[in-house]
Amino acid sequence: MATAQQQNGVNAEERLDGSNKEYNNGVSNHRDHAEEHEVAKKAARFGYGPLAHIDTNDSARLPAFGGEFQPGLYRPVKDRKFANPAPLGLSAFALTTFVLSLINMNTRGVPAPNIVVGIAFGYGGLVQLLAGMWEMAVGNTFGATALSSYGGFWLSFAIILTPGGFDIEAQIEAAGGATAFLNSFGFFLMGWFIFTTILLLCTLRSTVAFFCLFFTLDLTFLLLGIGYLHPNAAGAPNPPIIKAGGFFGLLAAFLAWYNALAGIADDGNSFIVFPVVHFPWSQTGMQKRGKTEAETV
Repeated sequence: MATAQQQNGVNAEERLDGSNKEYNNGVSNHRDHAEEHEVAKKAARFGYGPLAHIDTNDSARLPAFGGEFQPGLYRPVKDRKFANPAPLGLSAFALTTFVLSLINMNTRGVPAPNIVVGIAFGYGGLVQLLAGMWEMAVGNTFGATALSSYGGFWLSFAIILTPGGFDIEAQIEAAGGATAFLNSFGFFLMGWFIFTTILLLCTLRSTVAFFCLFFTLDLTFLLLGIGYLHPNAAGAPNPPIIKAGGFFGLLAAFLAWYNALAGIADDGNSFIVFPVVHFPWSQTGMQKRGKTEAETV
């Protein structure tokens, strides 16, 4: 018959064995969880898996995306308090450009862009400028520069063309003749063509949707600038060139809406996730190509 001391020793050994088993199970579970998390992080680098839209802290850089209005790899602001402001700015730009481009194409015989003045002040100007400031708050330098600048473009456009307001057009024509305003406005548009070309160069390693937006917008400014600098015999902006600029402006408007939609729609609110198509030579494109080559080996 076991003594009390022997029984206590047996109980102590059983408790020790139980503690060791619990410790080993805890270590095993932690190791399994760590391995699963590592697999998820590797999947996220290629844009799929449960961590595809989460900063994995490996490089703290996210790929280019039209809806983020960011053409390259960028470092997001941690614990950001703001929503993504890019779709708002893109939508403001798209609607204002859409209306003005229809007028430039002489759709339904509308002769003057006076209706655009109100939109340019309220939506394309003020709202887009605010979106650009919010882009600065979330750390997106490209988005802040582009949206704030084009917000300023629409505000200045509205100031120049406000009927009976600032009287800029009449004062220029009174000082330099009928063609003085056309030349001045042509200089204004060509300046925006140069600025848009600078932004276009920053999209060459991003996405097809992003590049096409700035490419069509660049052609719009170029054609409209030429149309004002080379008026017709009647002293009006060259109609065929202005119409061509309006056509590319319409394309730019729809591409801006598409990029905005790509930033709004996700698998939580839409059955369709709209692709932005990364260039093969972009960082994301090279990663995907490397993944495909690894799978075929």
